[in-house]
Amino acid sequence: MNSVNGVKVSNVGINKAEGNESALPLQVAWHTGMNNQNMDKTKPPSTKLSPNAKKVLERRYLKKNEDGKVVETPEDMLRRVASNIAQADLFYTPTANIKETEEKFFNMMARLEFMPNSPTLMNAGRDLQQLSACFVLPIGDSMEEIFTAVKDTALIHKSGGGTGFSFSRLRPSGSRVATTSGVSSGPISFMKVFDSATEAIKQGGTRRGANMGILRIDHPDIEEFIVCKRDDSKFNNFNISVAITEDFMRRVENDDTYELINPHSKEVVKKLSARMVFETIVESAWKNGDPGIIFIDRINRDNPTPAIGEIESTNPCGEQPLLPYESCNLGSINLAKMVKKMNTRGQGVKESSENKNPILEPSNPRTLEPFQYEIDWDKLKDITWKSVHFLDNVIDMNRYPLKKIEMMTKANRKIGLGVMGFADMLIEMGVSYNSNRAIQLAEEVMSFIDRESKMASADLAKTRGTFPNFKGSRWDEDFENNGNNYPYKGLKIRNATTTTIAPTGTISIIAGCSSGVEPLFAVSYIRTVMDKDELVEVHPYFDKIAKERNFYSERLMKEIAKKGHICDMPEIPEDICKIFVTSHNIAPDWHIKMQAVFQKYTDNAVSKTVNFKFAATQDDVKKAYVLAYKLGCKGVTIYRDGSRDEQVLSTGDTKKKEQKVSNNGHEKIVPRPRPEITRGTTHRVGTGCGNLYVTINVCDEGKPFEIFTRMGKAGGCAASQSEAIGRLVSLSLRSGIEPDEIVKQLMGISCHMPAWENGNRVLSCSDAISKAIGRYLSEVGAVKPANQTQSFEISVGACPDCGSSMEQADGCLVCRACGYSKCS
Repeated sequence: MNSVNGVKVSNVGINKAEGNESALPLQVAWHTGMNNQNMDKTKPPSTKLSPNAKKVLERRYLKKNEDGKVVETPEDMLRRVASNIAQADLFYTPTANIKETEEKFFNMMARLEFMPNSPTLMNAGRDLQQLSACFVLPIGDSMEEIFTAVKDTALIHKSGGGTGFSFSRLRPSGSRVATTSGVSSGPISFMKVFDSATEAIKQGGTRRGANMGILRIDHPDIEEFIVCKRDDSKFNNFNISVAITEDFMRRVENDDTYELINPHSKEVVKKLSARMVFETIVESAWKNGDPGIIFIDRINRDNPTPAIGEIESTNPCGEQPLLPYESCNLGSINLAKMVKKMNTRGQGVKESSENKNPILEPSNPRTLEPFQYEIDWDKLKDITWKSVHFLDNVIDMNRYPLKKIEMMTKANRKIGLGVMGFADMLIEMGVSYNSNRAIQLAEEVMSFIDRESKMASADLAKTRGTFPNFKGSRWDEDFENNGNNYPYKGLKIRNATTTTIAPTGTISIIAGCSSGVEPLFAVSYIRTVMDKDELVEVHPYFDKIAKERNFYSERLMKEIAKKGHICDMPEIPEDICKIFVTSHNIAPDWHIKMQAVFQKYTDNAVSKTVNFKFAATQDDVKKAYVLAYKLGCKGVTIYRDGSRDEQVLSTGDTKKKEQKVSNNGHEKIVPRPRPEITRGTTHRVGTGCGNLYVTINVCDEGKPFEIFTRMGKAGGCAASQSEAIGRLVSLSLRSGIEPDEIVKQLMGISCHMPAWENGNRVLSCSDAISKAIGRYLSEVGAVKPANQTQSFEISVGACPDCGSSMEQADGCLVCRACGYSKCS
């Protein structure tokens, strides 16, 4: 053990090559060696953040002055948050020692053991003071109700929150509207209104707005809804999910028909084959990840306050079912910090696969003690209780965007305590994510957190009272509606729910740990710095073990970064490959099993992406959906690698060879000559400098061969730059460069004058040209080579902010380099 600022620290993850053992990288765990009573009376270590974490905080969280200059440090931010949230103690105990509470809150955040959701970090103690991450708004079947919801959405997005909606109350398209003698345009058309409003609002907000759109499986417009996102250019501010009933799933199993019901007239409109509709959902999700599905009946089975209303929707990532006008604040415990070294000297540890830790085995067993890692249950309990206290305080310190939301939230006082760093915890303990031991550990950890969070909530209720809607809730002893077997029934509890597994895209970057309950996305990846320099980022545990086991090399790390995973790499020992398994090399059923075991001990739901390889079939997706239903999941989000237009895939084997000639011993690419006559199409794209007209000419094979550009406003810098780009693109196309590679290079380049076109953001003329080429490829049905799955970069497009690769995790697109996230 080493000492940093007076606190004992595990050697794991320390990069000794830097010559500074106090400069801890992302995932080093603090092991204080103190009991819980004394833990917070000791000065905490200085918060050691990775460069990525510092960048994310500076760009998105830290306070700035009017000139945009950062005016607080990360420690200042945590102190601001802790001080503000501690003030709520005074509402219940006027003589409360809030300085002591502040220290508790500050210390667990400074040690990166717990982080609240992003709005709390951004806004606590500042003018906005909006601390909730997610809201659900009702949408009624009238123009007044619809546009009231649009206005309320604008206020929520402006304050940094995300919104969920059920469009199931809206009458279907073509229905008669008595007041105007016209016909309804249906829920899909009104979704476009919400999508456009979000696009316009999100530029001025503190955090990009995101929506969840849900439609019941028995709505007459369900077929149109299922396929509404097959065009990747539409509904980019929406996740969509189909609300599936138990009855529907039984009819799928029995290959029976089911009824579509007009929600306005309650009349049966028609009948459809349940299996056919289910397979359409599967096909659409297989194509590009949408829609997801939620099992609405089992969500309402666990509705803690059924007397107050029925749950219709969830937040944007699906993990937080909420009543209309309800909000929830979330926080996550970093499980990577909840392990400790266990001394096994003299205990006769067997060298079996169950006991041996191949990752953290000492490099010189003759001089170092053998050890294993285990969960620090005392520490986990301590952090769980403090986290519940913190999140309950957030409810009182929150400044809600709508009075109706404040009333409903304070009546139920739902909180959502979850976890992050689960994959890192498994690695520290030498356990493979896709193993029965990992499933067992997940059950042990989450059942413990669920139980302790409820005990902590009940303890708060002794002095603060139960949540106001306690009577008639699942907690009430008189509750008889399917609540007889509820294990905590009769417990006088402060919060209607206590646990949620939320996506932790940016806060896991800050905490320096893996995201949520996801496996590692990549062992190593390339981070772009200043838009041109590329640095290889290696998982700190892997970096340490590679050096200890003597297989580290810069070349190997770069090769891993290109692939993302370490499978089939002969330089890497087999035991290391098993522990550092990544999401794309884990069979979908293991993803489902892991989600299901966490769901078993989670009040709300679990944000989790089930990853499929590009070669996965629709039948593979269908099996995963059925398994999720059978294992008790409340919803499923799947993503098949390479299934969206922005997916970056590169295969050396499938690229056509360019024409080459000798040039003094060097190979030289000679572009194909331009024929006298070509044919093509012209695409108009709106940019910040005016309309850009992109003409795409094709060769005999129908592939793009050259492009010409013309600005609506002739002359000027923009016109000359777009002409130059057009010439270079044409040269590349004539030299055999694949069009999708050109799209990848131009996509996401930004300028000072972005624009919007049909609800899509156009960042620059370069971005406009990429969109025009991409649109053409989509229109002609360009397909990827059949053997494209042999080798690929695990990336979901370039980050529009920094240009680095993005990853699909927790139902979101996340840039690990700068913290940009997009829930769609």
